[in-house]
Amino acid sequence: MGGNGRSRWKISFHRNSPSSKLEPKEPPIEFICPISGSLIAEPVVVASGQTFESVSVQVCRDFGFSPKLQDGSTPDFSTVIPNLALKSTISNWCVKSGVENPRPPDYSSVERLVRAAMASTREKQESDLRISDRELLKAVPDNPPVIFSHAATEVGPRVNQFETSSSEVSAVAAGCPETPLPLATRPTCYSSSSSSIEINENEQQNQNPIGPLSEGEEKLVLKLRSEEASEQEEAAISLRNITKTREDTRISLCTPALLSSLRSLIPSKHRVVQVNAVASLVNFSLEKSNKVKIVRSGFIPSLIDVLKNGFPEAQEHAAGALFSLALDDENKMAIGVLGALEPLMNALRSESERTRHDSALALYHLTLVQSNRVKLVKLGVVPTLLSMVKSGDLASRVLLILCNIAAGTEGRTAMLDANAVECLVGVLREKKGVEWEATREHCVAALCGMSHGSLRFKALAKEARAVEVLREVEGGGSDRAREKARRMLQMMRAEGEEDDENGVASVGALDSGGLSRTRFRVGGGRNVNAANTTTF
Repeated sequence: MGGNGRSRWKISFHRNSPSSKLEPKEPPIEFICPISGSLIAEPVVVASGQTFESVSVQVCRDFGFSPKLQDGSTPDFSTVIPNLALKSTISNWCVKSGVENPRPPDYSSVERLVRAAMASTREKQESDLRISDRELLKAVPDNPPVIFSHAATEVGPRVNQFETSSSEVSAVAAGCPETPLPLATRPTCYSSSSSSIEINENEQQNQNPIGPLSEGEEKLVLKLRSEEASEQEEAAISLRNITKTREDTRISLCTPALLSSLRSLIPSKHRVVQVNAVASLVNFSLEKSNKVKIVRSGFIPSLIDVLKNGFPEAQEHAAGALFSLALDDENKMAIGVLGALEPLMNALRSESERTRHDSALALYHLTLVQSNRVKLVKLGVVPTLLSMVKSGDLASRVLLILCNIAAGTEGRTAMLDANAVECLVGVLREKKGVEWEATREHCVAALCGMSHGSLRFKALAKEARAVEVLREVEGGGSDRAREKARRMLQMMRAEGEEDDENGVASVGALDSGGLSRTRFRVGGGRNVNAANTTTF
């Protein structure tokens, strides 16, 4: 009997011993960090309500990166609080499941994951950018695209009517929609000319034959560095023409020696020298392989100075150069850090239509980067941009900038504070402007951006009577506009929220600075009368 008892005890011990090999259980999804992909060791909850591994949040904050999660939301890392309850729950689960308690991942391993995610995000932004630019340029009415040769665009007569600032429309019209837009885009100033500065191409070639490229580079460098204004002028005109008529030379001539010599002429006090030097830089910047090289050669501060104080025609080219250089993802942050954002904002008020349009497109591309969006918000530009939309001045393109600004928490808060909801609903209600279809779609996109995770938006949209205009868009706008309008209407009809007597869902609690019961944090209270302290 004792033997049987021992046998039974051994069997029972084998089945229940914690040291026995058990099939490990799959951890619940909420125990896994969305960034590191591993079991959370030190869980923290962020301002927008999600929980992450502490190291993952630190890496993202160090790199200024906010990943897009599987549910489509973007976390707000501005506030971090240890989640002790979840840590205890994970620990208990590990004991019951026979799994070793997790250890925090090392910083370098998470950094590699974050860098890979950032690279993937940049690729998606470039893809989205191509779609946005194509639709923007298609929206120009009564102005059919014209295919210009590079020679014609540089020295042809100045066109008075609005011109598209890129050649991708021509490519699309010709049946080549796959043309990469960032490579095909041309600044508006690329088609400008001035008889007082430029001379006939054949005449110039006869006056200044530069011979083979190797010889030509040497001669150009010597003349660009000359102390004689006449030689500088001759070299700048020659360089502008050769980089216009011979595309292969844009890469072969873009050497450190020539770029250094060209940069020294940008601040020139001689109008012909400055205008042609900056125009030559625009030609160089058309090649993708040159864009980063130009920025690293130190041209941005010089272009900013020209944009502020240069000759009017040079300002056109400076805005075009900044636009062209901003198409490269590697340049976007550098251009913002070097101080181009405020001068570009000022250039939106330029008397030159070309300067205004290229400045707007430069700002649009630059605000695809979060750091530049934050800088613009801190400059207080949102009220200025909204006033331009109301006046109809560059409304379609300015709205694209506002769409980008609305993609960040700071931008959404600034736009809500500046009464952007009422402003944009008013624009939709007025139905006017030569680019009305593009303006309507971009208005809806900006409203949709502000609505993301914002309880304040719902209250302000009700005040502005947005439902009626959104229903109108839903019934007759473009496919994208209809989809965004439908999404906002569904959000505004959603039930189950705790509204106060004015229909505002817990705004006071959210503005108090704590974490919201929803997963979103809303900025400070609305201040419609707040003054814009920055003059543009």
